[in-house]
Amino acid sequence: MSDHVTEAYNQQCLDGNTGLLNAMARAEFPPLFHASCGHRLLPRPFFIDEGPMRAFADDIRSVFDLLTQLPDRLFDGDLGAYCTALGIPGRQAALMRRFAGGEPVPYGRADIYHDGTTFKLLEFNVGSELGGADRAEIQRALLGVPEFRSFAEAHRLSYVHTGERIAAALRAAAAPLTGGADPVVALVEGDGGLAPYLHLVHSFQEMMQRLGIDLRIGEVGGIREKDGRLLLDGTPVDVVLRYFSAAQTVRTPGGEEAVEPILRAHEEGRVVLFTTFQSSLFANKGCLALLSDERGRGAFTAAEVELIDRVLPWTRELTPALVEHCRQNRERLIVKPRADFAGSGIHVGWELSDRDWATVLQESAGGGFIAQERVVPRREPVVSPDTGRTEDWMAAWDVFLTPDGYAGSHIRALPYGAGAVVGMGANPACRTTGPFLVPA
Repeated sequence: MSDHVTEAYNQQCLDGNTGLLNAMARAEFPPLFHASCGHRLLPRPFFIDEGPMRAFADDIRSVFDLLTQLPDRLFDGDLGAYCTALGIPGRQAALMRRFAGGEPVPYGRADIYHDGTTFKLLEFNVGSELGGADRAEIQRALLGVPEFRSFAEAHRLSYVHTGERIAAALRAAAAPLTGGADPVVALVEGDGGLAPYLHLVHSFQEMMQRLGIDLRIGEVGGIREKDGRLLLDGTPVDVVLRYFSAAQTVRTPGGEEAVEPILRAHEEGRVVLFTTFQSSLFANKGCLALLSDERGRGAFTAAEVELIDRVLPWTRELTPALVEHCRQNRERLIVKPRADFAGSGIHVGWELSDRDWATVLQESAGGGFIAQERVVPRREPVVSPDTGRTEDWMAAWDVFLTPDGYAGSHIRALPYGAGAVVGMGANPACRTTGPFLVPA
């Protein structure tokens, strides 16, 4: 079990091994990574058994396959009915359905908790608009600290570098255009969308360039066409790594017209759009409610039902008919909007009074929200370099998925009791780190 590695690490820190205790502070991180989140790093990495982690990642891939089959399984292939059930507005749905003929690219990030026994899936961010991939630089940098490297070698620790897996996925996607040469990749956001998280994008760019990917950063309005090629800042682009969303596109005046050159170039094979809006069909949190809802069980095999129940906590569309059940189970439930992200719009039952919870339920029922059973994360003990005391943290883990399978993980964590929503943007007390895999 990985717990013995955590215990050994913490005990060495308590016993005066200052090299381990201060390993995170001593690690040499890439400059833009350090500028982005160097001030928000946990003092140590986490450790997890390799076998169960890879097995859960395999389960996540299987869940991805089930999600992408929901229109066929539950709606007889009627994408219009599927989008209506998920509350996806018409113009937005039209963008998503434009590329719905092919196989969805297995690319995304599943956000998970460990309840002390196993992992549970909370949300699945399907598509290319992902954060956190650059955190794999944490493990790489820690292995440059002699004391930590000795500890890692003694316990035979390993890790999966998310950036390396993404670089491989981009090279493979671009191969029909590049013939196997390294592609020029444009990370493209919607107009005006880069500013709030530009520091994170620069850190990601820094990592990808180190891995041999010429990654450029821009917004939709900066894309030009010349001689049949898409250009960003005058440079021909092989891959557009899509960070603009369908919802963002339809909210922007002239948004559909602005992205049309990118969509058309992808259709004509002049650029690779990675990923298309098709992925967004399966990123809606309502998809998890469709999987979990007992009314759809007849569409799944017994093994698939067992997978769903093993991986996913009870999750339902919050309808007026469900309000009374949710009201009576306030301590066990959390309410989330189907389509928002980064922890926005969440209502935590166990943090609210009965009266406030009832108000939330009445206002949210039928309005595009899901209710999900609470998953209580296990305590993660961390020795503080500042106080020398062991403090408990609660962690949100994740599983990155690329076409090659498991693509690593990163961790966001809060001091235990400091809040229910673990997110770097949602809570300033949140910190980040990376996990190492412990062999059997």
